[in-house]
Amino acid sequence: MPEPDINPTAPYGIALLRVSLGVMWIAHALLKLFVFTLPGTAQFFESVGYPGALAYPVFAAELLGGLAILVGLYARQVSLALVPVMVAAALVHLGNGWVFTSQGGGWEYPVFLAVVSVALWLGGDGTWALRRSQRFVPAL
Repeated sequence: MPEPDINPTAPYGIALLRVSLGVMWIAHALLKLFVFTLPGTAQFFESVGYPGALAYPVFAAELLGGLAILVGLYARQVSLALVPVMVAAALVHLGNGWVFTSQGGGWEYPVFLAVVSVALWLGGDGTWALRRSQRFVPAL
């Protein structure tokens, strides 16, 4: 089966997606550090039924994962590995409504981050990636 025609600018669009996603993961981590503080985040985790100590590796995963995605260091694998973090966050906020400004925060932002992370995994690394991932071609 011949390979489908690919838009020659698609790798640049994917790079833009990758960089934007990396920045958003970093921002999400830094919110925990500078706004809520890590001890405050741990308290929030406990209040919703997660172990408080989990706040620290989640922060590290979001920050280091965001940096890896930003520079294109195994960005596809890292973005896929971060999806469960946002699925768990979405589940916590599910009862609060759609919008983040809802009481207790909504679920749209974590779901969007999870979906865009999957999209990057499917789309590839884009241009200017430090370490490219293997190309993924789904069997349709």
